Amino acid sequence: MEEPAALRMTFLFTDPLFLQHDPGRGHPERAARVEHALEVLDRAPVPGVERRDPRDATEDELALAHERSLIERVKSHRGERVQLDPDTSMSPATYDAAVRAAGAALSAMEAVMGGEAENAFALVRPPGHHAEPDRSMGFCFFNNAAIAAEAALRQGAQRVLIHDWDVHHGNGTQARFYRRREVLYQSVHQYPFYPGTGAAEEIGAGAGEGFTVNCGMPGGQGDGDYGAAFHGLFLPVAQAFRPDLVIVSAGFDPHFDDPLGGMVVTERGFAAMCSAMRELARACCGGRMVLLLEGGYSLQGLAQSAHACLEVLAGRRSDSFSGETSPDGARALKASREALRGHWPALG
Repeated sequence: MEEPAALRMTFLFTDPLFLQHDPGRGHPERAARVEHALEVLDRAPVPGVERRDPRDATEDELALAHERSLIERVKSHRGERVQLDPDTSMSPATYDAAVRAAGAALSAMEAVMGGEAENAFALVRPPGHHAEPDRSMGFCFFNNAAIAAEAALRQGAQRVLIHDWDVHHGNGTQARFYRRREVLYQSVHQYPFYPGTGAAEEIGAGAGEGFTVNCGMPGGQGDGDYGAAFHGLFLPVAQAFRPDLVIVSAGFDPHFDDPLGGMVVTERGFAAMCSAMRELARACCGGRMVLLLEGGYSLQGLAQSAHACLEVLAGRRSDSFSGETSPDGARALKASREALRGHWPALG
């Protein structure tokens, strides 16, 4: 039996306001990232993808994942140009853009949880996964993934998976859920690398022990190494967890052409990761899946890889992993499996 047409829809949430956030001349997190991705989509639209306007997050929704003091601190610089840390700069439109980026994550989650769409992609900036409960950092002001996950739990989800394939570890997302078990946080990232977190031994604490899954690999790893991590670690744990919603912090800076990262993932590799997550979501939660843009600083690498992921979400493409695994990648995977084996029988 065919699924209802509405459940096969993919929503794309984006907004011109995201282009107005300006971290300053020469900053890699620039408006052209989203601008070029939209140009590629305009030239080659993906059938089954419908663009939607996002709403703003409320301050109460921001406070689901952040201390009120942080929200007030960022809001106090609305309309100003100010440097919060060496990497994180605000321009006059930044606060409004960050509030709408969080709102886009919420809009995507609500559309998927409400059955309007099977899945959704929030093409936003500024990104969010480095933002900690009490600190903006690493180009990030508010943690879009954490806010969406917290809101989903309040809308009836019992278990939420956040998978993060950005080249940098999502320290902010990990910090939010490190002692909790209703959100499973998984991250594959370059290690050691900014921000310095994400070692294999970081597996959660207290009630959340075992519900943080880190696979930090040295630079130079490609599609085959990511495939090994997915099949040997992330997917078995996620299948045992059985999420009600899958959120992907989709950073495209592991791309081989990225100026900030040191990985060599291809467009097909990102499509394979997205395909694996979509199959997981279809098996566990009726396909409910949300992608949120994080990093990615090669304009072409980001645009082509995001386009490939939209093709996957819309059911127009399905990729499998290819390529060899490296000894370094195999060692990283082994360390992660050993750190978590006592918590997840699926790891053997």
